[in-house]
Amino acid sequence: MKRFRTKYPGVFYREAIRIGGNGTEQIFYIVFKKDGINHEEKVGRQYADDMTAARAARIRADRIEGRRMSRQEIRQKEKELDQKWTINKLWDEYKKQKTNSASLKVEEYRFNKHLKPSYGDKLLPEIQQLEVDRLRINLLKVISPQTVKHVLGLLKILSNFAVKKQLCSGINFKIEMPHVDNKKTEDLTPGQLRNLVGALNESTDYEAVAFMKMVLYTGMRRGELMKLKWTDIDFERNFISIKDPKGGKSQMIPLNPPAHEVLKNHPHKTNYVFIRGNGLPFTNVINKRARAIIKAAGLPDDFRPLHGLRHFFASNLASSGQVDMYTLQRLLTHKSPQMTQRYAHLRDDTLRNASNLAGDLIMNNTGQNDMEEERKQRKKRGKKKIKKG
Repeated sequence: MKRFRTKYPGVFYREAIRIGGNGTEQIFYIVFKKDGINHEEKVGRQYADDMTAARAARIRADRIEGRRMSRQEIRQKEKELDQKWTINKLWDEYKKQKTNSASLKVEEYRFNKHLKPSYGDKLLPEIQQLEVDRLRINLLKVISPQTVKHVLGLLKILSNFAVKKQLCSGINFKIEMPHVDNKKTEDLTPGQLRNLVGALNESTDYEAVAFMKMVLYTGMRRGELMKLKWTDIDFERNFISIKDPKGGKSQMIPLNPPAHEVLKNHPHKTNYVFIRGNGLPFTNVINKRARAIIKAAGLPDDFRPLHGLRHFFASNLASSGQVDMYTLQRLLTHKSPQMTQRYAHLRDDTLRNASNLAGDLIMNNTGQNDMEEERKQRKKRGKKKIKKG
């Protein structure tokens, strides 16, 4: 094939059939001598690679100065990189094996937003502790500590996934997590509860109303209700089967009469109980719809519309003094008793009040309260006499 010289030293082209078009196009080459060896390299096509003689000349200069790899070297590196498990590649494999997870969409957002820009093309062993520390510090400036914990937790999950599946070695240091105060326990006063029930009854967002009532009556998590199917509900024995809960192991919880009534009157359109207008299961959009009802009820701005109702369910039972911590743990499907312990002080207050009541009853029944009152009165009269004297 004939060579055509250009005005740039060491740059020439040949003509060939144009790829994806009619006629011909120029294929540019560079020639140079480096370390006593003559090199001739193809640098690109006129149309397919948007290559020009001037660009080819700049590439030639970079190759001579060692600032650029050859096309062959670039292809070899890409091939080697493709054979290695970068963070991006690990994430793709992780997604394939977690297709049915309700949390996958949220995890994907966190990955694309916070991890991919910094670590996407890196290998796990290449990540240094200082990098992760800087990421944590920078994220804490713009998002909550809980969200930062989720982002760093996802990086840890990918590392553990890679090791478990024997794909590559994981991160070789402990990721420092931000401190998160997750002991907040929301509650509702009797007046707030009445306002909430009124707002639920007045709302025309029937799907969101039913969803919120189920949280209020059963204490179920948002994610558990999103995945709830009609086949998970036993209306005869009055039980709900919770598949793959946050705690890990599938469990059964009772279907009490108010929750039974909600589901009995709820439209049965698809396999899923709670669906959007397009017939697909609920996503996190339920938060916005529930927030509107919470606002209409006049509840505090920091009251979480769904998790707050779950807390109220637990607080209400704990403060009744009629439910022990183990039973409450089972109802909330907590994996460990430590998670339920945050409500223990409410039960302690009830026990303390009951104990005080028991003491008062004994004092009243034995006349000791009257004797104590008489003693106080005598003491009071004595003080008055001393004052007059």
